[in-house]
Amino acid sequence: MTDLAGSDSTQTLLLLAIFALASLLHGISGLGVTLVTTTALASMYPLPHAIVLVIFPSLLLNVMTWLAGGGRTIWQNFTYYGRRYWLLALTSLLGSVLGAKLLLWVDSAYILLVLAAVIGFYVMSSLLGKQIRLPDTKPVLVIVGFSAGVVGGATNAMSTILMMYLLSASNDKNTIAKVGNLCYFLGKIAQIIVLREPIMALSHGEWQLIALLSVLSIAALLVGIRLRRYLPQARFRQLILLILTVLGIRVGWQGMAAILS
Repeated sequence: MTDLAGSDSTQTLLLLAIFALASLLHGISGLGVTLVTTTALASMYPLPHAIVLVIFPSLLLNVMTWLAGGGRTIWQNFTYYGRRYWLLALTSLLGSVLGAKLLLWVDSAYILLVLAAVIGFYVMSSLLGKQIRLPDTKPVLVIVGFSAGVVGGATNAMSTILMMYLLSASNDKNTIAKVGNLCYFLGKIAQIIVLREPIMALSHGEWQLIALLSVLSIAALLVGIRLRRYLPQARFRQLILLILTVLGIRVGWQGMAAILS
């Protein structure tokens, strides 16, 4: 893998800026951090490496979401929502294992096209202001959970599919956030297990960079949460959608160019 510690300092500063901006916007608007960072990095590095760099900062943000609100500890959240949504969590975990393996088995060009398509769907549904709701049935749960896991494991875009089911299964925002993060957390664990060799191959300098990105992401997220009450969230959601559109077009072009070359 590329040794980021020895790479150009401008590139390192760009990475820091990407994570800081994405986390700040996520704190203000409540969306975008994992998808923005993954898509941005996928235009700079091979997709498996981009996924590896995002795993640990994302895990920390998951933990913060689990600690926020609800009056329960991380373990209490895990057991409480796990009992109620264990099948969704299990199917998303199994899908995430397959999705992460696809990063090692399939040409990244095809996965980049999937990522671009998922971003396009996400942006269009957000701009139209319509959330697609699916029937709250067990077969739908299994299909959506597994599909969301596969997409999440390969592209870090699990939420775009998972939310279609969660919005139909519950009207409680806290439940939707907690269950969603339970599935995201398990997806990250699956990625760590499947991608353990690329992770273990990271250099000391790369681990230092990941630690710095993690700390910076948390700090920027907290600042964004503080700013949320003073700034118009809708404008920042629009900004995230614009950023995702540009990044989505870029990775889609990369994928097409790689396939046609």
